[in-house]
Amino acid sequence: MSPARRTKYALDRVVAAVVIAALGPLWLLIAALVRLSSPGPIIHRRRVLGCDGGQFEAFKFRTMVADADRRLWEDPALRDEFVRQMKVRDDPRLTPVGRWLRRTSLDELPQLFNVLRGEMSLVGPRIIAPEEADKYGAFLRRRLSVKPGMTGLWQVSGRQELSYERRIELDMQYLDNWSLWLDLAILARTIPAVLSMRGAH
Repeated sequence: MSPARRTKYALDRVVAAVVIAALGPLWLLIAALVRLSSPGPIIHRRRVLGCDGGQFEAFKFRTMVADADRRLWEDPALRDEFVRQMKVRDDPRLTPVGRWLRRTSLDELPQLFNVLRGEMSLVGPRIIAPEEADKYGAFLRRRLSVKPGMTGLWQVSGRQELSYERRIELDMQYLDNWSLWLDLAILARTIPAVLSMRGAH
């Protein structure tokens, strides 16, 4: 691992620890809203691929009804859209609180703990689940050469408005041009992108 990459991962953990501590009251508020919105756990755990293909559970505040997976596979239209894009636009399984969390990206705050644990980076390629691996084709090995990020080039370039193929292109563009300065530029663009809620579903 290069010195620049080691610096990046060390800074990731420091920043994650500071932000987790600073946002204590917000954590409690969101947790209470999720609990009150519908029955089910506060934190959703999703099995994803990490660096070198190892798997881990990525954390998010729960945004869907508790039986979301069952509803997905019982509805052919939802299932087909999910298989195509790994997302469902205007997903009917979202709770009212969950829809707001998605639009503001606050549902992803728990991933700071994944960063603190060394499983994720603040900036990097998008998270992918094991069932998405085939979509990357020849790019998969390169994609899995680094940790996935909480934010990245595709998140500040249109988010869910982008096709799956375009997301892959932006992941590769990020990897081909990576530097600490690029990470800082993406972080600087993330806040305006989140506040605009453009492309968030």
